[in-house]
Amino acid sequence: MSAGLLSVVGGTLRDVLPIAAILLGFQWLVIRRPVPNLRRVLMGFVYVVLGLALFLQGLEQALFPLGKLMARQLTAPEFILHGAAHGLAAAGWQDYMWVYAFAGAIGFSTTIAEPSLIAVAIKARDVSGGAISVWGLRVAVAVGVGLGIALGAFRIITGTPLHYYIMAGYILVMAQTAFAPRMIVPLAYDSGGVTTSTVTVPLVTALGLGLAGTVPGRSVLLDGFGLIAFASLFPMITVLGYAQLSEWRARRARRRAQ
Repeated sequence: MSAGLLSVVGGTLRDVLPIAAILLGFQWLVIRRPVPNLRRVLMGFVYVVLGLALFLQGLEQALFPLGKLMARQLTAPEFILHGAAHGLAAAGWQDYMWVYAFAGAIGFSTTIAEPSLIAVAIKARDVSGGAISVWGLRVAVAVGVGLGIALGAFRIITGTPLHYYIMAGYILVMAQTAFAPRMIVPLAYDSGGVTTSTVTVPLVTALGLGLAGTVPGRSVLLDGFGLIAFASLFPMITVLGYAQLSEWRARRARRRAQ
């Protein structure tokens, strides 16, 4: 085990210990009962520490550099302008179509693989008695993240203010909430939070920083961040839209059956 990995394991252990201390402290001091299957719990704790450490090490060695590399390659003058000599300063927003496509694809694919979304989708299916499909919810959230990340990449390239997009998005969410089925509204709001987790955030952050660092006139600090806000907002829009579309199709089917 390399010194770098050992350092990451030590840092992860230090971060996880307070969580374990709170859980075990309440179990022993407040509830005053022994921990069921203590050996299995401790073994799981070891797995969590090692898994998180390996994941964090993998982020530093692979995902962050890969995201920055892809952003740098997709915004290189020889790719955007096909070898033109006048550089990126002469490029317009329409010259970055492959950047938008990559941003949307990476947002969709990372969200589909997001463990927290899978867990929420399974629980939603179980609680709703199968009325909410696991794959339907996962795809609806992933489409929202893909659209949001693509629009966020457009914002970085054009340099338009972030708050305009966020305000317009939440106005749309409020309008959808007034007409969406009551059952889906809390789940749609939670769907925005589960996208900001272990798989999506590292790649999306690396993409934003890479774009802001390569597009002329952009600030890494001001423009590089903000993609996560799109990844949280747009799943609410698409999940509410998915529920409204499903309800409309169900009403139409009932009318035809009458």
